[in-house]
Amino acid sequence: MIFVTEVLTNAIRAGTAVGYVSVGEVIGQRSGVINLGAEGSMLAGALTAFALTAWTGNPWYGVMCGGISGALMSLIHAFVVITRNANQLATGLAIMFFGQGITAYFGSSYVNLQISGFEPIALPFLSDIPIIGSIFFHHDILTYLSMLMVPLVWVFLFSTKWGVILRATGERDEVVYAHGKSPNCIRYMAVVVGGFFAGVGGAQLSIAFSHSWMENITQGRGLIGVILVIFASWRPERAMLGAYLFGGSQALIVSLQGRGYNFSSFLLFMIPYILTIVVLVMVERTGWNPMPEALKKVFGRG
Repeated sequence: MIFVTEVLTNAIRAGTAVGYVSVGEVIGQRSGVINLGAEGSMLAGALTAFALTAWTGNPWYGVMCGGISGALMSLIHAFVVITRNANQLATGLAIMFFGQGITAYFGSSYVNLQISGFEPIALPFLSDIPIIGSIFFHHDILTYLSMLMVPLVWVFLFSTKWGVILRATGERDEVVYAHGKSPNCIRYMAVVVGGFFAGVGGAQLSIAFSHSWMENITQGRGLIGVILVIFASWRPERAMLGAYLFGGSQALIVSLQGRGYNFSSFLLFMIPYILTIVVLVMVERTGWNPMPEALKKVFGRG
């Protein structure tokens, strides 16, 4: 039971950063834009948050600036694909490599630097509940905020006027035009908000989860976050669940290694990514894949 509790607790800790990216990408893809550059936004957020926290000693400054830097990276993507009508997949990959390069260059002086970021906080009374308390109620503040973020995004998407307009933008442009709104403006806002979420996810990774910076600290988590949106059928609660599943596979690796099991570390670290591929194949084979109409054009399925 201790082993299971440890894995589940660390699954939430390790999956939160990916969850921020996935939920943000749900918003962007619902508008009809896929952003593979979320990896670049996540890296920018991670470095900016780490640097600001190191300079000021206040991790909240780091979180806000990390989110803004992620949003700015996504703004570049939005301009190129929405205004200039470039290929979304190629542009996203270019933004991803740009993010990797620029953070490696400016982040070299922060390698091996330790900071005082966000620490786990035990919620009074709730953290004392057997098993459940340690799994859900002993985390950093950004993890708690991610748990609150999911129902708020769900309510926005499915219970508000602007949520309906956002979803209509990803389905039928003419409906949005008839309502007197600009689909391009809505897509801009959705992509930038998604980038902000990715930046906050990067901040959680560097100043709450690892308390450190290294080159390419995300190690593909941004791309995994984008891919998990398909697994989630473009719903925020399923996106976060997928992120926890990914985090759980990573937590299992750490727990097994900590108990001295003699497995190849290279094979173990392949597990989360192999699991993601398997889940995607299973989802695709079921045929239950309600992709927004605008995205079908991106993938050549329209």
